[in-house]
Order: sequence, then structure tokens, then C-alpha cells
Amino acid sequence: MKLPRRKFFRLAAGAAALPALSPLARAQAYPTRPMTMVVPYSAGGPTDTIARIMAERMRTSLGQIILVENTTGAAGTIGVGRVARAAPDGYTISIGHWGTHVVNGAIYELQYHVFNDFEPVSLIATNPQIIVARKTIPAKDLKELIAWLKANAATATQGTAGHGSGSHVSGVYFQSITGAKFQFVPYRGAGPAMQDLVAGQIDIMIDQAANSIPQARAGTIKAYAVTDKARLAAAPDIPTVDEAGVPGLHIAIWHALWMPKGTPKDIIAKLNGAVVDALADADVRKRLADLGQDIPPREDQNPQTLAAYHKAEIEKWWPILKAANIKGE
Repeated sequence: MKLPRRKFFRLAAGAAALPALSPLARAQAYPTRPMTMVVPYSAGGPTDTIARIMAERMRTSLGQIILVENTTGAAGTIGVGRVARAAPDGYTISIGHWGTHVVNGAIYELQYHVFNDFEPVSLIATNPQIIVARKTIPAKDLKELIAWLKANAATATQGTAGHGSGSHVSGVYFQSITGAKFQFVPYRGAGPAMQDLVAGQIDIMIDQAANSIPQARAGTIKAYAVTDKARLAAAPDIPTVDEAGVPGLHIAIWHALWMPKGTPKDIIAKLNGAVVDALADADVRKRLADLGQDIPPREDQNPQTLAAYHKAEIEKWWPILKAANIKGE
């Protein structure tokens, strides 16, 4: 049955006058389907490990599955670029770190901006690098390792998570401080690089604690020093670089979450709440601590702190990287 013409117009006008969904209502409804957390490195590496720990616990707070997607290549720029181009609807999350969201902006010609094209969600954790080697290298300490590298400069190799990755930049920094020379062998992530180190196919790595500690504990590789001023609680037997004879070789890799630029603030707030819940969970804290990760205090687990820290890291490292003339391949 057709509505009378006047009544139809009154109904249409009334529908047009209905308010749009309020931010509060949208936040309460979000999420209504599974989300995707894009890891810009291969499965099994440190970023992938942290992503899976977080995604598993955040599911409890959000009531939806967070799918972990490994989108690899070009030192993480392919995966990060995928998030930069994604719809800002709250369903695509970027997990990255100092390499992907600071270093890459200085050494690559990118189709996105590592700071301006993302909405910060929260810092997750930070960890120093560990200087490790295949277990058959004869060096007993860091000074002997440096001497061995100098004596084998023509053939010595360092595995990296890709050209321009944190492990590569750490290696360049290591060379400049120690005078040692070696060839870089790029991989699609720290996971496959570690597999080859364990197999004895490469000589050394300067690797995230999260990736190296399990292998060092198992005795499949040798650990020589932590690139920090303090020893790791998760591996107190590994000396600092200062103690081991290379003072000042300090590099920390921090992880964080971002979303595409323009994602509504209420959605960011809800996702941030899930991060805060996860980082307060005793099991998550233990799992991250076992990987050598230092969780920021509660008051620093917010978008504003991440934005300020991210900006400060860019201002610190971009001049250093450009002066070293490191270029992406």
C-alpha cells in the first residue's frame, strides 16, 4: 500500500533529521568484526612474537579476534605502507618499531610519512640489542669477537632483518665505533636470519633481545653484550657494551601500535584501552619480560606520549642516519 504523499514527505524529513551515530555509540559498538594487525616482518621474529602476545590478550578486551598478518619486504616499508593506505575505520593496525617508523623515513623514498600518516595508539615495550654470534666462533668475549672480525674482514658476515633495518643500522654503528668490517646479509626478517645464525651460515647478528635470548638460553648461539647501560633482568649474565669494552654503543628498539591517519579518536581510545589492559595482565608482563622487554609505566601508555617520543626519536636519529649516508635499496 502506498503512503499518502504528504505523510511520506513528513517521514522522509523526520528520517533526515535523525542524528548521526554519536562517537560514544560508535565506540561502544566498535569492533563488530575481526581486525588485522600488520607485522612488517616474517613470522617468528621479535616483532611477530610481540604482536601475537598482544593480539591474543587484546582480544579479551575488544571481544573480537585480531588477525596477525605478516606483510614482509623492504625493511618493513611494504607492511607499514599497507596500513598507511588502509581505510581509517579501526580495523587495520600497524605494529612497528624504531626501524620501521623512524629509520626508514630517513633512508627510503617512501609513499607515506612515518609520522604524519599515522595515528598513535600506544608504546608497548622497549628492548636493547644483543650482540650475538654462531656458537662455533672461537671468541670468548666482545673484545675477542672484534679482533676475530678484523682478522676475518674479507669473509665475516652479519645477518640483518633487511637493508636499513634496526639490525643493519646497529651493524653500521658497530663498525664505526670498533673499526671492524664485515659483509651484511639481508633477510626478510630477524626470524630467518636467526635460523641461519643457529645453522652457522652467518657469523654474527646485532639482534633484538626478544629474538636472541631464547636461543642464547638454549646454547645454540653465543651472546657477547647488551647495547645498553644496564644488564637485562631476563639475561643478567650478559654484560653491557660498556662493561665489555665498547662504551657508548647504546641502541634500544621500542615497539608501538599505530592506525591509519584519520581514524576516529574514540576508536583510538578504545584500542588504547585494550593495550593498557594487556600490559597490566600478569601473564603478558611475564612473557614480555622473559623476552627482555621493558614495559613503559602506565602513565606513558597513551597516544600523546607515543607521539612525543616518536617525534623526538626522529629528531635524534634522522641527522645521524643522513650523515652516515645510509640509503635504502
